[in-house]
Amino acid sequence: MLQRSGGTSRTLVERVPGTVPFLTTFTTPGTEAFNSSQFEQGFAAGPKLRLMYRDPAGYGVEVAYFNVFTRTATTTIGPDTPADWLVMRAPGLFWQTQDFPYQGMTWSNATNLYSAELNGRWDLSSRVTVLAGIRWLQLNDKLVGTLSPPDLTAPSWKQACKFCNIFQIFPGGTAGDYPDFWTTSTTNNLYGLQLGVDATLLAIDRFSLQGQIKAGLFDNVASQLTGISLQKVVYPASATTNRLAFAGEAGVQLKYRIGDEVALKVGYEALWLAGVALAPAQIDKTYTSATVSALGVDAGANVLFQGVTFGLEYAF
Repeated sequence: MLQRSGGTSRTLVERVPGTVPFLTTFTTPGTEAFNSSQFEQGFAAGPKLRLMYRDPAGYGVEVAYFNVFTRTATTTIGPDTPADWLVMRAPGLFWQTQDFPYQGMTWSNATNLYSAELNGRWDLSSRVTVLAGIRWLQLNDKLVGTLSPPDLTAPSWKQACKFCNIFQIFPGGTAGDYPDFWTTSTTNNLYGLQLGVDATLLAIDRFSLQGQIKAGLFDNVASQLTGISLQKVVYPASATTNRLAFAGEAGVQLKYRIGDEVALKVGYEALWLAGVALAPAQIDKTYTSATVSALGVDAGANVLFQGVTFGLEYAF
């Protein structure tokens, strides 16, 4: 069970006084109401499997896989009383307010993680083993912005009364099935080499304390796909890049051996990724005019996954 922390800092919602005319909310400075760094996804569970072979000469090989199921954090800002404009801005001509005073601005962020590795092992002593191998990691991140609750009527006032303030908004015709105003997904595929050490730190009767540390350099094939609603029509944009990334993993486990073959394990684990693309960072890499263009991929984020592990080991 791991929890994500760290990421990017990007203002997602600002408050502008409701007395400001709608059209001038594009340029009127606001006060920050919500930042992407405030998302709290909590813990997410997932399976971790490892198969290891060790020959009598002290050489061995292992294959391991784990994933963390999708974890989502959602925050709604507003509606305010008395009403303020809730504003989201992006490079170019894009800015978004609520369509009606009864609405808030909702942002959600979802993350999942996959890992597979193949390592060779060499026992330096009865307690210390070094390892080296290849590893693949995939980190997916998604950011969605929407208005809630949905429009009850069409926001036709945005064309008919561009200088109305939020207290002068009037209902329009029948509302449609309007899309989210902002959606960005990022995918990071990390391919690389790693080195590590496994060690038995302490052994007392049936109990033992084990530690492991691994680190490696990776080629990160990072991509972003963004869809932006302009007048309720979604325009897509995408980009891909390659950059150097780093992954470091460390953990400790307390093992209790039930018999000669079976042991129970509980521990703490942390995985640090540096040089990855997260969805909020792509806002400033997306430019809107009459259409939407992706200016590249921001893959400069760092993220930490940490939490507890529970396991069963069978040796034969």
